[in-house]
Amino acid sequence: MRTTGKARRMSEFDRMLAANREWMTGYPGDRPVAPARGIAVVSCMDSRMPLFGLLGLEVGDAHIIRNAGGIVTEDTLRSLAVSQHLLGTRSVILVHHTDCGQTKSTDSELADLIERATGHRPPWPARTFVDIDADVRHSVAVIRSTPYLLSTEVRGTVFDVGTGQLREVS
Repeated sequence: MRTTGKARRMSEFDRMLAANREWMTGYPGDRPVAPARGIAVVSCMDSRMPLFGLLGLEVGDAHIIRNAGGIVTEDTLRSLAVSQHLLGTRSVILVHHTDCGQTKSTDSELADLIERATGHRPPWPARTFVDIDADVRHSVAVIRSTPYLLSTEVRGTVFDVGTGQLREVS
């Protein structure tokens, strides 16, 4: 392969693979599949939320279930059922956050945007919301009322992306 003297720019994927090679030298190795602290975290996928640090978790401590908005969907409930029935978790903490993208549009606006860009309308609702605390309370209620879950403790929180504070929603 011929080079022109310019260094090849690494893609984000290549940077991640390189970072993994460095990181794995300190990796703690084989751990049990069941979370050591018996808890599952349902959270937004927002990249500003460093869940391990903000919740004081280590590798192997908890199951982490992330999606847009931290919405409790059928897939979230499926993951929680697997977490509880096969791997022994009983507690669930929800972690929503301030300045969430799910509050920036409506379900219809997002579906319209996707349809304009791709020519296809998504078959699912985005489940956008306006009030973060109300959505946390709704999510807690959904988990608590799901008859096939074994949760003994379900609590909801909001992470402030500006300050780093995590506050419980009552």
